[in-house]
Amino acid sequence: MTDGSLPRLELWCELQCPDCRTALDDIRALRAAYGDALTVELRHFPLEKHKHAFAAAQAAEEAFVQGRGWPFVEAVLARVEELDRRGEALLLEVARELGLDAEEMDTALVDGRHTLVVDADQAEGKAIGVTGTPTYVVAGERLDGGKSQQGLRERIVAVLERHRAG
Repeated sequence: MTDGSLPRLELWCELQCPDCRTALDDIRALRAAYGDALTVELRHFPLEKHKHAFAAAQAAEEAFVQGRGWPFVEAVLARVEELDRRGEALLLEVARELGLDAEEMDTALVDGRHTLVVDADQAEGKAIGVTGTPTYVVAGERLDGGKSQQGLRERIVAVLERHRAG
């Protein structure tokens, strides 16, 4: 990428992870700084310790199909503690609040139509060394935020600027 364009930023995320909720502040700041030049792609890495994470990832995929993926992700992450208590009922409630077809989301959760996408993300994440969330991958560099997010935004900006400069 020597034309001044930016590499894609992958956010390896788990929708029941409080640290991923905090990571949204970095994503918002990066989007504000780079606008449409920066593509942020959500990648799913549900952790076994969170019992509703896999369903939440599938629900997020359905929300993307229905055109409201990022608002859904942000709304669910804003309520991680409630997701822990309420599970799929919360996912469907958020879908209704955002004007999504909650019946279709419920059907998607039952029929598992997005299972392969979530499984593929998780397998790829393991293959590239993702061990926790949030983890970012930008221009082939993996930046792990699972232990500490301190300085991550600055490190992402440094990689983006290095590639923008060519």
